[in-house]
Amino acid sequence: MWPMSFEIPDREEIDLSLVLHALSDPQRRGIVAELALSEEPRPCGSFAPEITKSTRTHHFRVLREAGLVEQWKEGTSKMSRLRRDDIDARFPGLLDSVLAAPVVI
Repeated sequence: MWPMSFEIPDREEIDLSLVLHALSDPQRRGIVAELALSEEPRPCGSFAPEITKSTRTHHFRVLREAGLVEQWKEGTSKMSRLRRDDIDARFPGLLDSVLAAPVVI
């Protein structure tokens, strides 16, 4: 059985205004920065333990709907991976610029 994936926009459909909105929040930028450093997908629960589960779920939904992350269920965990190749192809240099800026929460 394949893991359940959550719907994400195709590469060509990723909208810059949605990406910029998603990256406008410091907690979401922090999540993106952590995913960029990860070689492997990570469970959502391993991010930002200081915020509530519902708030973390909201942040991941915004990131997913903007096309920044891909998510799927593995057992009882929701796994996340940064769509680095898709974002870099669609908006060259954007993630490098965002990730180079300090994250202040």
